[in-house]
Formats: sequence, C-alpha cells, structure tokens
Amino acid sequence: MLTAEKLHQENSTGGVSRRALLTGGLTTGFLLAFHLPLRAASYAMNEPVQPPDVTAGKFAPNAFIRIDETGNTTLIMPQVEMGQGTYTSISMVLAEELDADWTKVALLHAPPNDKLYGNPTFGLQVTGNSNSIRAWWKPLRTAGATARAMLVQAAAAEWQVDPASCTASKGEVTHAASDRKLGYGALALAAQGQTPPKDVPLKDPKDFVYIGQPLKRLDTPEKVNGKAVYGIDALLPDMKFATVAACPVFGGKVGKVDDTAAKKVPGVRKIVVLDDLVAVIGDHMWAAKKGLEALKIEWDEGPNAKIGSKEIWQHLRTASEKDGAVAKSVGDIAKGLATGDKFEASFEMPFLAHASMEPINATVHVKPDSCEVWTGTQIVSRVQSEAAKAAGLPVEKVIVNNHLLGGGFGRKLEPDMVVAAVRIAKQVDYPVKVVWTREEDIQHDVYRPVYRDTVTATLVDGKVAAWKYKVAGSAVLARWLPPAFQKGIDIDAIDAAVDAPYDIPNFRVEYVRVEPPAVPTGFWRGVGPNNNVFAVECAMDELARKAGKDPVEFRRAMLTSKPRALAVLNSAAEKANWDQPLPPRVGRGVCLQPSFETFIATVVEAEIDEMGEVGLRRVVSVVDTGIAVNPDTVKAQLEGGLIFGLTAALYGEITIDKGRVQQSNFHDYRMLRIDQMPKIEVHVVKSGEPPGGIGETGVNAGPPALRNAILAATGVALRRMPIDRSLIAVGKKA
Repeated sequence: MLTAEKLHQENSTGGVSRRALLTGGLTTGFLLAFHLPLRAASYAMNEPVQPPDVTAGKFAPNAFIRIDETGNTTLIMPQVEMGQGTYTSISMVLAEELDADWTKVALLHAPPNDKLYGNPTFGLQVTGNSNSIRAWWKPLRTAGATARAMLVQAAAAEWQVDPASCTASKGEVTHAASDRKLGYGALALAAQGQTPPKDVPLKDPKDFVYIGQPLKRLDTPEKVNGKAVYGIDALLPDMKFATVAACPVFGGKVGKVDDTAAKKVPGVRKIVVLDDLVAVIGDHMWAAKKGLEALKIEWDEGPNAKIGSKEIWQHLRTASEKDGAVAKSVGDIAKGLATGDKFEASFEMPFLAHASMEPINATVHVKPDSCEVWTGTQIVSRVQSEAAKAAGLPVEKVIVNNHLLGGGFGRKLEPDMVVAAVRIAKQVDYPVKVVWTREEDIQHDVYRPVYRDTVTATLVDGKVAAWKYKVAGSAVLARWLPPAFQKGIDIDAIDAAVDAPYDIPNFRVEYVRVEPPAVPTGFWRGVGPNNNVFAVECAMDELARKAGKDPVEFRRAMLTSKPRALAVLNSAAEKANWDQPLPPRVGRGVCLQPSFETFIATVVEAEIDEMGEVGLRRVVSVVDTGIAVNPDTVKAQLEGGLIFGLTAALYGEITIDKGRVQQSNFHDYRMLRIDQMPKIEVHVVKSGEPPGGIGETGVNAGPPALRNAILAATGVALRRMPIDRSLIAVGKKA
C-alpha cells in the first residue's frame, strides 16, 4: 500500500522536473497561473479558453483552494485583477492561514457563480468599492485555516498522533516529537476525506508570515514581458474583428445606412445594422475601422438632441433646492443653525469618463445552442446572465472567460459592451472580437454623475456647531442594485458624508435624487466619497478661515472621538512641514477622510503662476488602512489614485452639446503627463485594525487637498471642479 508518507519520500527523492511541473502541474487547468520561483509562463498565455476547475485527484476543501499530489496549490480568485494588486493580496490572505508554500502558489480566475464567489458585501460576484480585502478578509482566512486544519488532521491520522501535537508551515505538516514531516501534496488525497472542523481559530497577527510583507506582485512579470492576457488579447481560430458606431446623441437610433463604399474596403466581411448601432466586421481591426469610416449613416437623433450642459446644470441646481430624504440626523439642526456665525456654500462636480487604457471590448462566439464570451469584467456573473438574455439562451449555455482588465474604474461594472458584442455576433457563424475606438468609448460611456452638494453650517467658539449637508445627484445604486436603494436614499451617494470624522453636535445629511436628462450615469473610481470628500473638506477649509484658524488646527479640535483620524492628520502635517513658510503663490492644502474604512490625511503643495496654471510640487499622504496586507500595494494604489484624482481636478470634465459628448480622446480629455508629476510620499501606519479599502482613497484625497492649496496660495475659494484657471490668475479678486 502506498501511504502518504511513502509518497512524500518518493517525491522528495526524485523531485518534480520543471517540464513536468509546467505541463502537468499547472497548464492542465489554469488559464491564469503565476508560478513564482520560475517567473515563467506556466500556462499557454495566448490560450483563450479557461479550462474547467478540475477537483478530481486534488484536495479541494472549499471553493478557493486546490492542492494536487505534487503540492502545487491553486488559489481561485473571487475578485478580478485590474491593476490594483488584488490577486496578490487575496493570495497572501489565503496562503497565510493555509500555511502554504508561497513558491508553489498559482492562481485561477473564478468562473461565474454568485453562490460560491459572490462578494460578501453585495451578494454578487463583483469587484468594486475598494472592498476586495475588506469583504473577503474573514471568509478567506477562515477558508485557509479550515483547509490547513484538515491537512493537519490527515497527517495526525497517518502518524496516529494528536492533531494538537502537529504544526504546519510552508506547505508541510510537522510532528516535532517524532521528527516527521509530510508535504501538502502527499496529504492531499487523505485530507480530502477529513471532516472540516468548525470554528477553526485564526492566526494572531503577530504570527503572520506573509501578511504585512511587501511581496512582489504575482502578475508583474507577465505584464512586463507581454505574456499577460487581457480581454482585448483574446485570439480564436477563424475569429474576425469588428468595431462599432452608435448614434452620437444619447438615445438616438439608426436611420439609414449606405454601405456601398464600405463593402469595397479590402478585408470587410459584413456590415451589421442594429436599431441603435452599426458594426463593421473585417479580417482585421484596420479593415473594420476603415470600413466603418466609409459608411454613410443618417441618425434618428431623437428628442435628446436639444439637451446640453446648460440645461443639465440648470435641472440639477433647481432640484437641489428641494428638501432631501434624511440620511442621518444628530442633535437639533434647526436650533444649531439659528445661532453662531453662519456659512453657506455649494460645491459642484462634473461628468467624468473612465477612459481606461484598455478600451471596452468583448469577443463572442454565438452558436445555435451556446454562447461563449472572452472579456475583462468587474461583474462576471451579471455579464453571463445579460449575455444569455441577448443570445436568447439559458444561462447555463453561456460560458464567460474572464481575463485581466486593463483598467476598470467602474466602467466594467456594466455589461453593455458584452451585450452589444453578443447582438453583433448573432449575425454571423464565427467568433467576433468587438473593440470600441477610443472616441466611441469616451463618447458612449456611463459617466460619473454631476453632483451639487450644499453646506449650511454655523461656528461657535471656533468650532462647527451645526452642519447641514445636502447631496443632489444621480442614484446609480437605484439602477445598478435596486434593493440597496431604500427610502429615497442612495447609500453610495452619501458615503463619506454621513460618516464625516468631525465632532459636530448638530449634524444632518440629506439626499435629493436628481437624474440628469439623457446622460447615462454609473460608478467611477472613488464612487460616492468622490463628491462628498471634496465638498466636506473644501467647506472645512473655508470655515477655518472664517474662524481665523489654521486649517489643520481647526480640524484637530474636532477629532477628539476619532483618534485614528487625528493621528494621520498630525503625522501628515509633520511630514509635509506644514508650519514652514512658502513663497508667494505657493500653498499647502490638507484633506482628511474616513473613506472605505480607511483613514487618510493628504497634504498637497502647489504653485500657481500668473496665468492661473497650477504646478504640483509635492504630495504627502499618511494612511491608516488597518492591517496592510501588502504595504507596497497600498503605497502603489495611493500613488496611482492621487494621480487619477489630481488629473480630474486639473482637467476632467465631460460636457454636452446638442445631446452629444464634446470630448473624444486624450487631446481634449487630458491626463497628467509624466513631466507634471509631483513628488509623492506615502506613509503607511502600522495598525492592528481589520483592513480597510485602499484602491480609491487617493482619488478622493487629491482634488480637495489641491483646491485647498490653491485657496492658501491665492485666497480664491474654488467651488467647482475642474479648476478654472481664469479665476486664479493674477489680478482676480478672492
């Protein structure tokens, strides 16, 4: 009989060859596997089909862990990787409690399955809201710890000892008293027969081996050498390429199409005319693009052709004057506003596009009895169900192969690009890759809503005595997740408003739902705190000036009940040399926020020239995100988020004219250039609190800190983004 111990001995003496490991251990089942010590392509990177999750012959104690007889450990990722480092951090959490050998860890995209892989916060298989680690922290630790306990039980049974006398570390179980060891691979089959124990204790943070370490990201090597597969990279036999044009006016339809010239373009295979868009299919992208340009399309623009930014803002401003649904009320707001030095202001945020580096795309093959999709999405289960509806098939007949995302930022929380691709692919019998041009992507986005936030406050003895805050804007959640929209309140739209960190005795937050005419709205990186952190922190700076106090000192006085917030504020001020003098027209601005259960204080130092151009000199952020699973990822996400938010503050705005988006590409929807980058310093506080969210916090920190720096440098209190340079040029009155 081949015992687990004998199997361990045979594997130990002979070892597993690199070729055998690659061909047998990883490629037989993993579309996306990163093998750490070899840093090699441990799977066919251009293979577009995601093989099934095969559990036969493996230890598969739950939906997240697979260990084969060679000891290779596959961790199945319930969240998606779009550059934020989630795959590495989730792997660290699982590997920590599993006590896995990090050098034998590989990854696999989770298939669509809300029951197994639904985000605990939403009940859907979705990645967003900076909650991948927050939501999965305990479930994944429990999964890893339970699997480890089953492996220990299997080893103890083999040795006929008490499981409590055994320990696990780096993929091995050890019985120190008899100096015996068994690797997880040798125990895999025996562990599968063990009964999962209940309430397995989790590690004390002081015993963490992986968590808290700046481990290198698992996806970096393949992204650097070009082997990583994004949705746009899918390649299939006999595949054709398509690109699309939709009516430039929101809600418009196709009128007439003259395809005479398009059919003459070499490589054009088919022109697909649907009610709301036209697609050209070609042998390659160039043929499809040139064919689309050759089409003569008459659009039925519809009633939205009369709508522009002026009408949209007028609609929002009028609606924002109404009373809103009460989201939070503390104290007596009417009494509080009746006394003290009064302050009133409104803050406005524009439409924004997502403009991820990978334009939206989907590859689809529709057959009479099946549909298969290749894409990169933040919400794979919804993509599957919506693709099924579009194809006219049962959900179980639709396969979705999810890939790395070249940026998501909330745009890929929507399934519309896949639905459109399915509708196009239904017209042919071969697979079609549909890619939107940058222009179509920007002009047919699902935009960050316009917001108008109104603050009414009073000051007594240099502190805020009453605070009435009203958010007016789109209820994205009402469309995207209707059950979460309750009593007229979008809980995302008021996020970071209801939990502002300051001690204010009379406090009230209201929400007014205002849907902009014609323009579709959706989540954008930073989500609800986007507008609220901006309005709250800008108002705090103006209130500080009104009270005759330094902005940092003013905030400190109202943070007695928020020690974590106070600590990051003090640290950021110190590290940014807050009290040091600056030259004329150079200022420092501060922002403090509790977004996504993370406390972050940011100081931006900026210079404003005579023409009102803004130069970024330095950014300092101090963050307490609880236990930092991977401190290097935390820093990288804050750096990237700050750049993302500062870009929006300086340049970001989508404007509408005659029902059309006026911006089309990066020449008029600008990004910060590398020569404009300031020095960015991120300091991570060592904390024992549960992890908070990090991917979006920097986005929300940048704009108010920069705006407050401009206020300090010029005396001009900007209340609308993006920055209007004409208002801060020399000669303008404060």
